[in-house]
Amino acid sequence: MLQHGSCASSGGAGVLFLGRPGSGKSDLLLRMMQRGWQLVADDQVALSEVEGSLEAEAPAELAGMLEVRGVGLFQGLPHAPAVLRLAVLLVGRDEVPRLPEPRRFDALGLQLPLLALHPFDCSAPAKIELALGAAEARLGLRAGAFAEA
Repeated sequence: MLQHGSCASSGGAGVLFLGRPGSGKSDLLLRMMQRGWQLVADDQVALSEVEGSLEAEAPAELAGMLEVRGVGLFQGLPHAPAVLRLAVLLVGRDEVPRLPEPRRFDALGLQLPLLALHPFDCSAPAKIELALGAAEARLGLRAGAFAEA
């Protein structure tokens, strides 16, 4: 299944960035790569079910490519597939709830935790790293998107 979005991974754990065109998916992906994250895919992400998990990879025609607005379309970048652990919907700052309720992204009969974040906040990459830690149960959350009832 092809999904409009971008994807990065850390230690093989993937985060899928969703949003309308121009919402900041590629920009956020670039900032995650600057923090040591691996490119999975930009613009289109091929999703598949593998052993009960969602796997993400770049479609062959886009593999290793990254669009950097104002600079150009880069090719030949290192990339690798990843098992998705989190989805992030990129929204305007006023659409980000202060203390979110749990939400889910559904694809191919599988679900991922879903957050809404403003991609251009300086703290967005750090928030994603914390959220991935919570999604993987490495970090605890007292209240919010991953808090247990």
